[in-house]
Amino acid sequence: MGLKQEDILNNNSKNLNVSEIPVDKQKLAAPIKSAVDKFQLLPEFLKVRGLVKQHLDSFNYFVNTGIKKIVRANDRVVSDVDPSIYLRFKDVRIGEPSMTVDGITEKINPHACRLSEMTYAAPILVNIEYIQGSHGQKARLEKNDLVIGRMPIMLRSCCCVLHGKDEAELARLGECPLDPGGYFVIKGTEKVILIQEQLSKNRIIIDADKKGNINASVTSSSEATKSKTVIQMEKEKIYLLLNQFVKKIPIMVVMKAMGMESDQEVVQMLGRDPRFSALLLPSIEECAGIGIYTKEQALAYLDTKAKRPLYASSASEQDGRAFSILRDVFIANVPVRCNNFRPKCLYVAVMLRRMMEAILNKDAMDDKDYVGNKRLELSGQLISLLFEDLFKTTLAQVKKSIDGVLSKTSRSSALDPSQFLRRMEFITAGLERTLSTGNFDIQRFRMHRKGMTQVLARLSFIGTLGFMTKVSPQFEKSRKVSGPRALQPSQWGMLCPCDTPEGEACGLVKNLALMTHVTTDDDEGPLVSLCYCLGVEDLELLSGEELHTPNSFLVMLNGLILGKHRRPQHFANALRKLRRAGKVGEFVSVFVNEKQFMFGIKAVMFARV
Repeated sequence: MGLKQEDILNNNSKNLNVSEIPVDKQKLAAPIKSAVDKFQLLPEFLKVRGLVKQHLDSFNYFVNTGIKKIVRANDRVVSDVDPSIYLRFKDVRIGEPSMTVDGITEKINPHACRLSEMTYAAPILVNIEYIQGSHGQKARLEKNDLVIGRMPIMLRSCCCVLHGKDEAELARLGECPLDPGGYFVIKGTEKVILIQEQLSKNRIIIDADKKGNINASVTSSSEATKSKTVIQMEKEKIYLLLNQFVKKIPIMVVMKAMGMESDQEVVQMLGRDPRFSALLLPSIEECAGIGIYTKEQALAYLDTKAKRPLYASSASEQDGRAFSILRDVFIANVPVRCNNFRPKCLYVAVMLRRMMEAILNKDAMDDKDYVGNKRLELSGQLISLLFEDLFKTTLAQVKKSIDGVLSKTSRSSALDPSQFLRRMEFITAGLERTLSTGNFDIQRFRMHRKGMTQVLARLSFIGTLGFMTKVSPQFEKSRKVSGPRALQPSQWGMLCPCDTPEGEACGLVKNLALMTHVTTDDDEGPLVSLCYCLGVEDLELLSGEELHTPNSFLVMLNGLILGKHRRPQHFANALRKLRRAGKVGEFVSVFVNEKQFMFGIKAVMFARV
């Protein structure tokens, strides 16, 4: 392919400029047909990327962006005893890998940690602002670079001392230049976090349960909250299943609680097909049978069904428990601004319509084993989830300590909230224990998973790389199911069809293909603005009747409904041209779903070729 060396030499001898060299453009643009020619690309691709880049990119995204988002979403601790006493986080960053012994801080490297059986970690530094006060005298103070815990550092990541070093420097630090990195050193042992296969976040999945009832489920994930919302049709009536409520709730009660008191408007949101309104009629009758017609009646009914929280916040007590659940937990990926629940009502209407389409036509059901309905959770996402839980636990304990001191009548010294923050060891101990044992126990999400980390195998170089690309299943290996074990056509080019263990894990534990690329998250803000510039009609400006008008498609970005567009093919072509021109991220997925009248844009983590 391309020009031969003799042609270039001949042209140079004729004193031609480089721009005047004749180029056979058709030959350069022609596809590579033979497998032998294609295989020559593989070593060049691996030289540029390596096999563990997905782990490094994921961890780098967490330490540079993800940790800041988590702290920004939970940046304030306010005392219930005295609301004027508060502690606010202004910024957070990861420092250099170091260790403090007897007040002396020394820099550390991975080789020294392996020999000394230490954890290769770096301090988590925060800038805080707080009120210090006692006996009516209060002062606002600031502290910078306060250590709240220690973060285990992935080797060869942007925070590691090995990052960007050449072979001579690596040899001086006792490291092999061929070692790919992508693992942690915990108490002197090399630990790797296995890639976890999960159902897609913020995506409506239609399936049936064991009893044959049709479900529409969404696993919501935002910086502040993570939850699972299930809408189920049982005995011709539609119910909401949410962990925060003690029993299933009629869906029309939920719609009225969110301010949609008119049954006619809900029917209009589903579309003009009379079959949809006929399927919704039993739920409307059930709501009327309970005697709920207004928003206030619906919220009062939901308050009686809501579970009591482990630790109540002042906001939930002030607004009502049911109201705070609907605002913060129910379909958490759809934000509620200024108590405007209309976007959530429209999202529920889309879920109901998808569910009813599946009842009328079984072909509309989703295949959970299809690769497009799955995401791969890498080291960065799993540590992010763990850090968020430990950070919220720390804040709850700091608040409890502040309230305990303020409730004492006799106090001699001034209250300093930053002291409580410095004493807490939840984050350091929690991260080290989880990575050491491999047991992820996150109480808030009822997540109890074992074997998430494994000791890195050093028996062979290929074995080490195999550990880095191993994909762990989302459920137990002892289940006697054939669907998840079968080879899916959609896995072609992304997952290796041969590399799977024998025995009970056969087909469940997979390996990434050699040229698989796992994308990291893109910033949504510019994409949202771009969509509106390209003719997407804002959801706030649409009535329920206009939501499903013919020849118009709903536009969804990462599972969030932006609005609708009347010329979907034109919109898709415009976005694809911008992507090819480099104006939009190269891994932003654009597709038109003709069956569901939906236009999807995805800029989230996913395995791609």
